[in-house]
Amino acid sequence: GVASALSHTGSALTASDVDSKALHDFFQGQTLTSGSSGWLAEGYQRDQDRLDGIVNYESVLLSLNRGGKLREPLVLIYPREGIVTADYPLVLLSESKRADYDSVVALLRTPAMQTELMTRTFRRPAIADVAPDSTIFPAAVLVELPFPNDLSAINRILFSFLNDQRRPSHSYYLLDVSGSMKGARLEQLQRALHTLAGGDPSLTGQFARFQSRERVTFLPFSSDVEAQQEFQFGEGAVPAELLGRISSYADQLVAEGGTAIYTAIEEGYREAMRAREQDSSRYYTIILLTDGENNHGVSSEEFEAFYNALPPNGHAIRVFPIVFGEADQHALKRIAELTGGRLFDGNGASLAVVFKEIRGYQ
Repeated sequence: GVASALSHTGSALTASDVDSKALHDFFQGQTLTSGSSGWLAEGYQRDQDRLDGIVNYESVLLSLNRGGKLREPLVLIYPREGIVTADYPLVLLSESKRADYDSVVALLRTPAMQTELMTRTFRRPAIADVAPDSTIFPAAVLVELPFPNDLSAINRILFSFLNDQRRPSHSYYLLDVSGSMKGARLEQLQRALHTLAGGDPSLTGQFARFQSRERVTFLPFSSDVEAQQEFQFGEGAVPAELLGRISSYADQLVAEGGTAIYTAIEEGYREAMRAREQDSSRYYTIILLTDGENNHGVSSEEFEAFYNALPPNGHAIRVFPIVFGEADQHALKRIAELTGGRLFDGNGASLAVVFKEIRGYQ
């Protein structure tokens, strides 16, 4: 939408229409990013006093206004160049369920159900028999934005956003290398880091790998925090040699010792705060992977006291814990809630998939 508005063409974008400099200037105001519309809304609600606006689905914005938790209501802005409709079709996967499928679709498309969905979830009706409620939606006529029909234009938008336009990130990976990670678990962690280092040639792998202008710091920990290793990516294409060094680093990780989770998080915050003093233009996040419970170093109570004493800009740095193996899910959920992060499940999917998903929050 922004790329279309800045192109001033009024037609479907082509690769040559993308104004990278103007998009770069626009995205310098971004202070929160998310791979989920729901989590983004929760993050805005949590930090609304330091945020000036949010780009999200219309239904999410209307829900925020109706939720009673905003100190100041959002003013919805509809770009005159056009909007994009989020259309998620209900797809039949098994022909043997055709009768049930047709029954559900017919029910969802009845005027009564469409009206119920509109009033409860603030989504626009999908059938002509139900008019949008004027007490919910503005009366303005909305123009549907023409979507690029050229793959090169789509790739230009996406890759230029990742490499040139968005605020560069500095991510801290706290990696549990305690004795319980030995064997298959450590190998899965190493494969996940290989994926981020360009080892996944798939389309999603290309977007999930480390991009130009990023900084990445690895902080392995067991009974204590081990020596950190930082990698910095400059402007332009990421050198294959640098990605290879990350893969080599991952292969050299050794699992032994206990598990000092909260000591590692505190060290992650100290390092991120020091880095932010040197470069406040970056977006800082902490990713925590552990397969066990805290049994060394700082306690959960001591960490909460440490976190609560951080200055306001420290609270803008979120922790994204990953539940793995026998990790204490309750404790990790508490870390995510306290820091404004999100909990991820490393047992329901491979770590490579989880690490790729987290990239949307960095």
